[in-house]
Amino acid sequence: MEFESNYSLIKNTSESTAWSSKLPQGLDLEVSHHPITMRHIANLIIAMERFKGGEGVTMGTEFKDKDLLNFLLESAVEEHIVLELESAPPASRREAGFSSTSQYECSVTDSENKCWVLMSEAMELHAMMLQGGSGYHKVHLNLSTYVTPVPIETKARPVALGIKGSNLYLSCSKSGGRPTLHLEEVANKEQLKSISQQSDMVRFLFYRRNTGVDISTLESAGFRNWFISTDMQQDNTKQVDMCQKAAPNRLTTFTIQRHN
Repeated sequence: MEFESNYSLIKNTSESTAWSSKLPQGLDLEVSHHPITMRHIANLIIAMERFKGGEGVTMGTEFKDKDLLNFLLESAVEEHIVLELESAPPASRREAGFSSTSQYECSVTDSENKCWVLMSEAMELHAMMLQGGSGYHKVHLNLSTYVTPVPIETKARPVALGIKGSNLYLSCSKSGGRPTLHLEEVANKEQLKSISQQSDMVRFLFYRRNTGVDISTLESAGFRNWFISTDMQQDNTKQVDMCQKAAPNRLTTFTIQRHN
């Protein structure tokens, strides 16, 4: 039987292996390396169907367009490609961070009514009793509040404390083998909007824990159990610093008065 196509049937070829199961026993198929068209492919499919005695095959030398469509649809193989996406790590594995949510102006006085005063030359905060018209020396702070995506073990609220009208922020870092309070200039305040828990920027964060109405302690987020404190004595040369909770002669509770 001859067909109007550029295909020949010969025995034992590697290219016909995929088709051999569809042909009568003892007959193999080789596709010659001639230009191939869809009509040639359809003719080849018809030839195989006739050898197999398939039903519904047009018996003439030509076939209709609907026959071509039927053969192509019947021979089509649908494949589903599934892309395996790496699943997101569970919340317990995601790195916790601090995100700034709000900011407001405030001032701070200790339990002995001493106010924080900025000593610009020394870049220090001192706690002083301010009398009469000297209240303007009181430092006003911008207090930024933060939230964390993973609950922290304390009920305290993370905050950052910046000196109003400047780029200076309170920070806690080790000096002389112990955590100490510093004033640091932050040129890019955007860095403080989102802080990784593993970042060195945590030194600017403190846990504010309320112990009464507007009365709070301020614990270092980087050095737990170390608190911002003032000296119990009425000594204007004593700076605001860090101490452990039970340190003698230090005050660790403050009234934080909001101004807006």
